[in-house]
Amino acid sequence: MRKSIIPALLALLLVACAREAPDDTPPGPSTSGNTITYAAGKAPALATATATVEKAAPLRLNGRLTWDEDRTVRVYTPFAGRVVRISARAGDSVRQGQVLAVLASPEFGQAQAEARRADADLALAEKTLERQKELEGYGVAPRKDLQAAQADYARAQAESERARARVKLYGSSGNTVDQTFAIASPIPGVVVERNLNPGQELRPDQMTSNAPPPFVVTNPSYLWAILDASETDLPYLAPGTPITIRSPVYKDAEFHARVAAISDFLDPQTRTLKVRAVLENGDRRLKAEMFITAQIQTQRRAAIQIPASALFFEGGKRFVFTREGENHYTRREITTAEENQGKVVVVSGLEQGQVVVTEGVLMLQQLLQPRRVQK
Repeated sequence: MRKSIIPALLALLLVACAREAPDDTPPGPSTSGNTITYAAGKAPALATATATVEKAAPLRLNGRLTWDEDRTVRVYTPFAGRVVRISARAGDSVRQGQVLAVLASPEFGQAQAEARRADADLALAEKTLERQKELEGYGVAPRKDLQAAQADYARAQAESERARARVKLYGSSGNTVDQTFAIASPIPGVVVERNLNPGQELRPDQMTSNAPPPFVVTNPSYLWAILDASETDLPYLAPGTPITIRSPVYKDAEFHARVAAISDFLDPQTRTLKVRAVLENGDRRLKAEMFITAQIQTQRRAAIQIPASALFFEGGKRFVFTREGENHYTRREITTAEENQGKVVVVSGLEQGQVVVTEGVLMLQQLLQPRRVQK
C-alpha cells in the first residue's frame, strides 16, 4: 500500500514544478532619446542619490603677508667697523637720512683721508699751474711745461671731486678725518628689525652671507600678500583683479587688495605658482608673516558647481544625469572648468537648482546605449 502512495506523490510534485511560477520581476525602464523613465517606485536605489546644483564658491587661496618690498630697505654698512652707538630701536619711526647707528671705521677714515689728500693735491696743482702761466707769459718756461701743468691740474681736480663725492655719498663732509661712519635710513618709515649690539663688528660682506641686515626699515601701512595658486586657477587671475583677504586673528574683518603680479613658473615640487597682491594697512592691524586666506570673485566664478561624482565622460565629452520628477532621468552634456575639493565648476549645460544624480550614473548610461544584436 505504501509503495503505491509514493509514485502518486512524485507525480503531483512533477506537475507542480511544471507549472509556471508567477513573474514578480518589475518591468524594465523605458528610454526615449536621452531620457530614462522608471515605473512608479521602481527606480534603482543608486539613482536616488542626488545633489542640487549650487552656485560655485569663490576661489580661495592660502598665503601669508610680507613687507611691501617697494617700500622696504635692508640697511647694510659699506665699511667695516665697530658699533659705538645705536640710535634707533625696533618700532621707532625714522626720517629719511636719520642716523640709526654709528661705527668706528678705519676704512671710512681712509676714505676721508683720501678726500683731504686729494684736496691738497688739487691746491698744489693749482699753484703750479698759475706759476707756469706766469713763466710762460714772460717767455721763461716752454709751452710744454704749461700744458703739463694744465693736465696735472685737471687730474687733481677730477680726483678731488671723486674722493669728496665718495665721502659725501656716505654722509660725511670730507673736511675732517674722524673715522666715524653713521648708518642712516635711506627712506622714511619704521624700524621693524634691529640685528646689532653695541661693540659688534660689522663687515660689508654680510650682504652676501646669511647674516641678517643690521636694520630693516619699511612702511608698514602697505603689505604684500603672497598667495599659493594652482595652474587651474590661472583663468581667474590677472593683474588688477580685486581680492578679499581674511585673517584668522580678525575673523569678522575683511581687507581689500588687488593682484599685482603672477609668477611665470610653477614650483616643480608643489605644483603651485605665487600670486602677489598689494593691500593698504593704514591701521596697521595686519602684521608681516601672518597667515591669511584670499577670496577672489570673478565674472566666470558666477558659474555653478556640482559634485565630481556626478560627472562622467563619453566620447571625449562630459555628461551628467538630472532627475526630472520622481522617476525620470535625463542625460545632459555640460562644459566644465576646474575641479577643487571634490566640486566641479560648470560653465554651461546646467542651471542652479537642478538635481543631478551622484551615484549609479554609469548604470543609467548603459541603459541609453544601443543593445548589440547577438548573431
